Amino acid sequence: MSLISIEDALSRLLKDIIPIQSEQLPLLETGGRVLAEDVKATRTQPPFSASAMDGYAVKASDTTNQDNPLKVIGEVAAGHSFEGTLKAGEALRIFTGAPVPGGADAILMQENARRDGDNLFCLESVSVDKFIRPAGLDFHEGQVLLTKGTLLGFRELSLAGAMNHATLPVRKKPVVAILANGDELVEPGQTPGPNQIIASNQVGIAEFVKNCGATPMMLGIAPDQPEAIAARVKQAIHAEADILVTLGGASVGDHDLIQGVLGAQGMELDFWRIAMRPGKPLMAGALGPMKVLGLPGNPVSSLVCALLFLGPLLDEMLARSQSQESQEVTKATLAKDLPANDLRQDYVRASLSTDEQGNLIAEPFSKQDSSMLALLTKADTLIVRPPHAPAAKAGEKVDLLKLR
Repeated sequence: MSLISIEDALSRLLKDIIPIQSEQLPLLETGGRVLAEDVKATRTQPPFSASAMDGYAVKASDTTNQDNPLKVIGEVAAGHSFEGTLKAGEALRIFTGAPVPGGADAILMQENARRDGDNLFCLESVSVDKFIRPAGLDFHEGQVLLTKGTLLGFRELSLAGAMNHATLPVRKKPVVAILANGDELVEPGQTPGPNQIIASNQVGIAEFVKNCGATPMMLGIAPDQPEAIAARVKQAIHAEADILVTLGGASVGDHDLIQGVLGAQGMELDFWRIAMRPGKPLMAGALGPMKVLGLPGNPVSSLVCALLFLGPLLDEMLARSQSQESQEVTKATLAKDLPANDLRQDYVRASLSTDEQGNLIAEPFSKQDSSMLALLTKADTLIVRPPHAPAAKAGEKVDLLKLR
């Protein structure tokens, strides 16, 4: 199978994805979830004209003569009301959030007033509607304020609460089964044998999955034995996982068994091998309703492929209206020369800085080996080099994929 472009791979991966089912959850449990339906305000906010300050409700025309005191006829606090109507020459002590009484058309801040018993002296004049929040200033009943596909954060939850919603319809969290493979791997915290290394990919991918609003299902490390791999794949099928992510073993070497085992289980292979660096041996297919994504074993390749493919796949399943930040491409000035590129799209790890004029500067690292996780953690961005891109000189503009 020949190399396919990233654009073609993404198009095929995301084709005909059906958004995951929704559920109604208590408001406090919906943070980080994606709205499944538009949400309308059930009330008007504020529901009445309210004071925006602690001070005095007055008629604006009464505040122009600072020598004539106004008569304070009572007070009103938030959560209460004044039943009478303010007349000329009268004032009412009022607190932030309290309804503005009839007859009043402005609020005089307490800092700009002097009180002597029931006499109030205005130290400055105020204009009509000063420090009054009119009814509906924020929103009106029936107005759609949160649209389906919105990722719910602290601002959105506060708004939903103000709209008087105790529950919200949200997408269920996709379940992503994660399977690492290789005799050479042991879990973090274990003592590796003389020819083994610590497996780290599954930890990073699990956290990435959580950041995307999904639930990781850890299948552990399968040794290079078809029956052991098959047993873990069956666990994912039995759990009705939405996606199976395999880490390593998807190539065609004598010890790369993933593709063959999945094929024996009935996987329909969609594509394999992408024209990209790092991450060429990426595999995609489906095992019944479960999507399969085979990521490379090299840790940097695995994480870059998660950014480019697993993230968009989860976005599509969740029907998110905003793409992940990791998919937003921007531009910066290149700090070092880069050689001409070959047939693969290159993602070059780089650091970001700004010059004295505030321009964004991208400096590629001299080493780009796909096993170097320490270097990846130092990177702020990936410089995107299209296939067959000519050599780039320092000072030229390049495309960036910012790392979250």
